[in-house]
Amino acid sequence: MSTPETSRFVRLRVELVLEVEDAGAVTGAALGRIADDAEMPAEERKHAESAVTEDTAEALAYLVDPFDLVRTVPGVELAQASWSSEQIEYDPDSPDWDLDEDDDGEDDEEEAVG
Repeated sequence: MSTPETSRFVRLRVELVLEVEDAGAVTGAALGRIADDAEMPAEERKHAESAVTEDTAEALAYLVDPFDLVRTVPGVELAQASWSSEQIEYDPDSPDWDLDEDDDGEDDEEEAVG
């Protein structure tokens, strides 16, 4: 399947739902990571410390790095990454959280064509 029209780039979408059992530990770890970043400018450091102290989701965003997910995968290099985190209402029994369900039905369309 290696044709000139095939892109070398792949978008990998991952969605995680995490249960925070100890917000203080998460915040503390994020503050530690910020403190260890010697290249972070003072103004940015102040903003980051405030953000992670006020919002556990922000603290998680400082601790989870997409590069870590693919660092050891042979033959790939991370070209671009973006991620965000937010506090959500979560009900594991709700059909809205069915992991087998397609997000946009894209897979169904590809299967129908292919």
